[in-house]
Amino acid sequence: MELPKTKDRIYRKLGYSPLESAEIVTHLNQLLANYHVHYQKLRNFHWNIKGGDFFELHEIFEKQYNKAKVNIDEVAERIRVFGQTPYSTLHEYLENANIKEVCTDLTSFEMVKEILNDYEILLQDMIAVTDAAIDIGDVGTEDLINTFIKNMEKDHWMFNAWLQQ
Repeated sequence: MELPKTKDRIYRKLGYSPLESAEIVTHLNQLLANYHVHYQKLRNFHWNIKGGDFFELHEIFEKQYNKAKVNIDEVAERIRVFGQTPYSTLHEYLENANIKEVCTDLTSFEMVKEILNDYEILLQDMIAVTDAAIDIGDVGTEDLINTFIKNMEKDHWMFNAWLQQ
């Protein structure tokens, strides 16, 4: 018995077209680049905080960079899910990031302001990723990034409250 002929089907990674996948990956790589510079900035602040806020902020900065490290890994792995290669070098991060490095001699107030500025950029990136994900029905990416947004909004609020001291 001969099987009926079927149309030739083109395999599409996760069911998304190459163009749709490329759009998501472009936004994820932008987020990844900014997250890496933000992560290193948090390490800088953790190592170089001075003054009366040392113990409090030293610990908080460590918690923040550990969160960022986990999120960076999640973003890079999400890019791999789409069969693409995430940015992986310092050169790529610095070349593509909107978040910029800072010096090591900032006051605690200036450090917190820098983190809040980074959050604004990261949140814009996250919204761009979720918008692209929603456009193609990518609920996996949308769910991942929505969790990041919710957590970062809370951290944003807490750092803003700290500035009001």
